[in-house]
Amino acid sequence: MPSLSLSPLRSRWAALGVLSATMLMTILDGSIVTVAAPAIQDDLGFSPAGLSWIMNAYLIPLGGLLLLAGRLGDLVGRRTLFLAGNAVFTAASVLAGAATTSGLLIAARFLQGVGSALSSAVVLGILVTLFTDPRERAKAIGVFSFTGAAGASIGQVVGGVLTDVLSWHWIFLINLPIGLAVMLLALPALPRDRGAGLAAGADIAGAVLVTSGLMLGIYTVVKVERFGWLSAHTLGLGAVALALLAGFVLRQSRAATPLMPLRILRSRNVSGAYVVQLLTLSAMFSFQVIVALYMQQVLGYSALGTGLAMLPAAVSIGAVSLLASARLSNRFGERFVLVAGLVLLIGAMAWLTTVPVDADYVTDLLPVFVLIAGGGLVLPSLTGLGMSSARPEDAGLASGLFNTVQQVGMALGVAVMTTLAASRVESLRADGRDTAAALTGGYHLAFTVSAGLLVAALAVSLLVLRRPAPVAGAAPVESVPTTV
Repeated sequence: MPSLSLSPLRSRWAALGVLSATMLMTILDGSIVTVAAPAIQDDLGFSPAGLSWIMNAYLIPLGGLLLLAGRLGDLVGRRTLFLAGNAVFTAASVLAGAATTSGLLIAARFLQGVGSALSSAVVLGILVTLFTDPRERAKAIGVFSFTGAAGASIGQVVGGVLTDVLSWHWIFLINLPIGLAVMLLALPALPRDRGAGLAAGADIAGAVLVTSGLMLGIYTVVKVERFGWLSAHTLGLGAVALALLAGFVLRQSRAATPLMPLRILRSRNVSGAYVVQLLTLSAMFSFQVIVALYMQQVLGYSALGTGLAMLPAAVSIGAVSLLASARLSNRFGERFVLVAGLVLLIGAMAWLTTVPVDADYVTDLLPVFVLIAGGGLVLPSLTGLGMSSARPEDAGLASGLFNTVQQVGMALGVAVMTTLAASRVESLRADGRDTAAALTGGYHLAFTVSAGLLVAALAVSLLVLRRPAPVAGAAPVESVPTTV
């Protein structure tokens, strides 16, 4: 069993800062390239179809390796894997920034995804072993969730500024000083842990099945927009991916040393939180993409202007997650806070289904960015519930599984919503609508479906989730200040 012991000089709050900075880099790097994509295309000669691989080459290994990386953290040590992942990510960022060909950039993006998977898979596992007191854990999760929620919005602004002022190369090179600083601070801040050893869970067959199944599944989802849901490409590869994942589950039920002990899914709070997370992240991440498209393609905002206009969403989420989520969770319970946040998000999506072609920012969009503060309640609550029943020896696995569901939800949501919107736009244009009206109608459909996903998440929260019980075997921790 991994053991974590802190000396008085090793502050858990300093460790939280290191973990949050890594998650910020992971989320930010997934969105920062969207603003710089046109400049990259002009410079390196990407085809319109090939340009999507700047994003996909990062997302596929990130989503596909998270579960395996989380388990490896339990076996070889979470601190070791965290440092290794940051080293790979930082080196790959330099390679991406120096890329002079499209092939080299795609290869570097793939390596970035590998590094992000190794480091981000274990961050929640480290966090929940450091913060075992419920009140401290709630506050730590609030801080951690804020960095993740704000990362995407910040990425669009930072990407626009770096691309306009310097060049697109700097959206990757900026990770060099940040990555080095994170690793230097992590050495004294993160406690050493001793993994259980590869013999405790070195299920090679299971690792091959789950990694290939997840990578193939995410690849199939991100290519839906090109091939369509009912194409032979989507149905064929989707069936193969599901077969691989089914084989993995069967393997885990029979293996002597399973990669993922199935006991982790027996808790209704854990399994229920994963379902709610899948539904919620599908709606929230697609919201960000679709709103950005609406503001640029219909309202005429620039890329940088769109990022700045969406900053109130990041601020509102951050304010709620940092200042309110922990206090409310400690007083009313995570399930209550989750339900309240989902109600706010449903209101935001319902509002968006009525935005006009000539929307006014203050009256039509700003209220949405205020209501989206519900994400500051939902994300910390889901994190707490999803990790609530994780044993110390399974914390890395639970962290990797939680992040895997997050990445799959994000990829699935964008694929579904953009495909539905595009189909609706084509239908409306065939009926004689002008481009702006057709685009708005397509986005209305996407927002309506997102609202439906959030309603389903609310139903699961009410019917399945319960107040979490204390985890058996959790180590007590000494008292620390309750301010960061």
